[in-house]
Amino acid sequence: MKKLTEQILHDVIKPRPANSFKGTYGKVTLVGGNRNFGGAIIMASTAAVCAGAGLVTTCTDPSNSGALHAQLPEAMFADFNNDQQVADLVKAATTVVVGPGLGDDESSLHILKNVFANVSPDQNLVIDGSAITLMAREKLSQPSASVFYTPHEMEWQRLSGIKIADQAEEKNRVVRDQLNATVILKKHHTEIYTANEVYQLPIGTPAQAVGGMGDTLAGMVGGFLAEFSKDPEKAALAAVYAHSAIADKIAESQYIVLPHQISRALPTFMKKMEQAPTEHHIGFLN
Repeated sequence: MKKLTEQILHDVIKPRPANSFKGTYGKVTLVGGNRNFGGAIIMASTAAVCAGAGLVTTCTDPSNSGALHAQLPEAMFADFNNDQQVADLVKAATTVVVGPGLGDDESSLHILKNVFANVSPDQNLVIDGSAITLMAREKLSQPSASVFYTPHEMEWQRLSGIKIADQAEEKNRVVRDQLNATVILKKHHTEIYTANEVYQLPIGTPAQAVGGMGDTLAGMVGGFLAEFSKDPEKAALAAVYAHSAIADKIAESQYIVLPHQISRALPTFMKKMEQAPTEHHIGFLN
């Protein structure tokens, strides 16, 4: 198991070319946030926007539209109950993120099936939270896309059939190979299972043990996959590292880290990371 290092940030985050526009940096469509869990999809969408995705559209329950527009005017809204509109937005995306706050009732299942039916092999699909639970419970087939799962240990138990106590590297790799997907297993030291390697994140803080932290990570992964699309594996690794690196810095002066704080710090952090790794950047949040 390889240790993931800060070098991944410098490998991925490069200065933007002068001749670029919003279309250069991809389109992210996020699907989730029922009436009870609108905050989850708003946090994920905030992370995708702050990560630098060119266009972000949030497909969610209409009850969340006011909060979304007030907190994140950069994101567009769509009603996730409108099957055709969701299908069109999924088809048009570079990366799709599904699951944050989606819920696990029949309506949620219908929405998830609609997303799965409209993704294509040339797209990245981040499957998080409720979507993982629904896949496991309903035994849904994995869609034809480049899939990135972001489960916590219980969600991974549901999807993989491996009990938390038995989630060792060898067993996890077997299931990853069966899925043919990237698995970002969120834990004390997050593990990332790719086609050819397993990475361990050596950083992170208990100050991150706050609701919404995983939603923010899913949105960051989606944003990085869209923006840095030439190497999706490295983009996902960089998102995971950046998420905890920012949290570690905030935790130096706070007892807990709020998920939206990570997103809001991300543009400044990325500006520092586009510099050479030898340059001093400890004060990126100052």
